[in-house]
Amino acid sequence: MTEQELNDPLLILRKQLRFRAWHRGTREADLLLGPFADHFLKTCSDQDVYDFAKLLDVEDPDLWDWVVGKTTPPAGANTLSLKALCAYVMERVR
Repeated sequence: MTEQELNDPLLILRKQLRFRAWHRGTREADLLLGPFADHFLKTCSDQDVYDFAKLLDVEDPDLWDWVVGKTTPPAGANTLSLKALCAYVMERVR
């Protein structure tokens, strides 16, 4: 890792979020969010990084209900990050 990468707060946040996505506390959530984070965080915008951070603060059951369409997420949570997660999951379920 270069000196510039070590001092880039957004790069550090992306790595922290990737770790958090893989270590949610339940294996099911890890397997849902970990691969998505690996894919999404490489290319998403800065704003999407912050939105994904908020998404990781959502409890697993609520997040699962949003992803499978059981419940509708609140307006503030229905971000591009959540939409991308839903699309990612649905693409792999088919």
